[in-house]
Amino acid sequence: MSKVQILSKQASPEASVVPVFAPLEFTPHWLDSIRVNYSAAERRIKTLAGRRSVKKEQQLAWMLRAISCIDLTTLQGDDTEGRVRRLANKALNPLRQDLIKQANCEQLNLTTGAVCVYHSMIPAALAVLKNRVPIAAVSAGFPTGLAPMSIKLQEIEASVAAGAAEIDIVVTRSHVLTHNWQALYDEVKAYKLACGSARMKTIIATGQLGNLKNVAKASMVAMMAGSDFIKTSTGTESVNATLLVSLIMMRTIREFYQLTGRKVAFKPAGGIRTAKDAVNYLVLVKEELGDEWLNANMFRFGASGLLTDLERQIEFHLTGRYSANYRHAMA
Repeated sequence: MSKVQILSKQASPEASVVPVFAPLEFTPHWLDSIRVNYSAAERRIKTLAGRRSVKKEQQLAWMLRAISCIDLTTLQGDDTEGRVRRLANKALNPLRQDLIKQANCEQLNLTTGAVCVYHSMIPAALAVLKNRVPIAAVSAGFPTGLAPMSIKLQEIEASVAAGAAEIDIVVTRSHVLTHNWQALYDEVKAYKLACGSARMKTIIATGQLGNLKNVAKASMVAMMAGSDFIKTSTGTESVNATLLVSLIMMRTIREFYQLTGRKVAFKPAGGIRTAKDAVNYLVLVKEELGDEWLNANMFRFGASGLLTDLERQIEFHLTGRYSANYRHAMA
């Protein structure tokens, strides 16, 4: 086994069993103690890149890990079955075979973490993936979450029945903005029950919640209601994933774990486009949550274009040359 293989495995031990959580009771007093020191959090993020620099084979290992944690996504109005099939094939083969051989990492059997599509595209993805990579379907009136509740629940149930192993739901932002935490809990709990055996990722749309304290409280309520993942954004807001908001969500995950013993997964989504960005997020996960979160069961990137830059940077690392984007399959 090469040094890259060892580093890749050490960076992220895979969890043997992935739990699907049931809702807990709503415990409002857990929200009363939530505080956010904005200045301290901002300083923490500003020092991250300067303090943690990974080089050479370590850098390659982190980039390979980043690929394995991508929810490869297409959520466009002009999506076609052909585009989704092509995306699914890329998920199964995210890195060119010549680069895999040159990195001596064939035994990693590298794939992305999941493929994320609209409900109508589940059959096209499933025909290619055949359960080798999970399908995540966006649901519950994505991206605004403003459809009638009965319709949102039917959409979740239909996606699970069609073969989605994961459901990305979106909350009603007004519940957070008006601090109606009971309504937020009841909503997310209903979505969770509709998901059945599928893992649920709760999108709290951080860019529309007003402040970091609201982000932390919404995260806590979503986890009480049974979320298996909490996710930053739909990717359609004016501000999507940032390291600052991710820090707040990770620390809320850590607090929830201390309260309950449950390890909830995390997914930043939207605006993560470069290998450098991806490595910074992974380093933050390692430092704030630990190695147990550094795998596709516990951490995902919601991204479409990120894979292209990771593949280009890996090629540069191995050959000393940058290639044009068109030399890499659609990501």
